[in-house]
Amino acid sequence: MRLFLRALALYCALSLMFLPNSYAAAKVFKNCSELNKVYPGGVAKPGAINKGGVTKKAPKYDLGLYEANKKSDRDADGIACEK
Repeated sequence: MRLFLRALALYCALSLMFLPNSYAAAKVFKNCSELNKVYPGGVAKPGAINKGGVTKKAPKYDLGLYEANKKSDRDADGIACEK
């Protein structure tokens, strides 16, 4: 039983080391100008549809990044700083 618990603990520790980058802390941008320098089309939560009409650029779909910057989503459509 102890061997199983040690193996399970090792497995959990190693799996945490290799989490995808999307689970890392998302960058919080000061404003849309700063965000659009990195993500020209803005950031969106998956499945979001733009309420404001046609946009020129496609957003980056990333829930963590959107949640960190949703203060910049003025029309509350799930896309922050769309262009």
